[in-house]
Amino acid sequence: MSRETGMLTQQQLAQFCEQGFIVLRGAAGQDACEEIIAFAQSQVMQEAMPIEFEADTQYPGAPDSHDAEGGRTARRLLQVYQRSSLLSEWATGPMVSGVIRQLLGEDALLVQAHHNCIMTKQPRFSSETGWHRDIRYWHYPRPELISVWLALGNERVENGCLFVIPGSHRAAVLPEQLDAALFLRKDHPASQSLLEQAIPVELNQGDVLFFHSNLFHAAGRNQTLLTKYSLVYTYRAVDNPPLPETRSSKLPDVQLELLVVS
Repeated sequence: MSRETGMLTQQQLAQFCEQGFIVLRGAAGQDACEEIIAFAQSQVMQEAMPIEFEADTQYPGAPDSHDAEGGRTARRLLQVYQRSSLLSEWATGPMVSGVIRQLLGEDALLVQAHHNCIMTKQPRFSSETGWHRDIRYWHYPRPELISVWLALGNERVENGCLFVIPGSHRAAVLPEQLDAALFLRKDHPASQSLLEQAIPVELNQGDVLFFHSNLFHAAGRNQTLLTKYSLVYTYRAVDNPPLPETRSSKLPDVQLELLVVS
């Protein structure tokens, strides 16, 4: 892949189609990552809203309420596209735009209603995220959106990196395999063959993960002493608009930067 154009090879395209995800190593520079981390740290310190706190998730390991110890531990800085040109320019810039256009078509759009965040998985009070597909609470005619995850620092199993189940974006799942919140039930016999295929996606600073909205993924708790920061955006094809009057239609989508190849 060329960093200038963001063009994937045919092998990379086939890998994404088959596995539902692909990692581009070193797609962002160290300076850019450190600048975004510094911005995120400032926003968390100021409690610059909107923020999702760990207590809001009610996930395993999360504090019970905002008033409990660690209850105001930030989990995600929300709506980050509007917070800084540093973030918006990366989201619509040539590398991301080039890859997204190959995967979703020339008129693909950035979705502001979903993800559009900096994940801030912090020590002590970070929660565990169960196996899920992002599309479970999104509202589109087709479950074919793509999320782009920039590792702002190194992501390892011990600090809560993502796990994925390769190829699960195409897997048929029985309704009874999901709980009330549409997380995959690990205790259901039909889930075992999927879970046996799970792998960690360990990333270095500047690596970028592209993954399908129907791909099952999960994450553990941050068991280190340092916060893990990740910048995450989601994109859709122009002919896959959000359904009217749903959460997915609450914010306007954004055109990507025009790609100029010399």
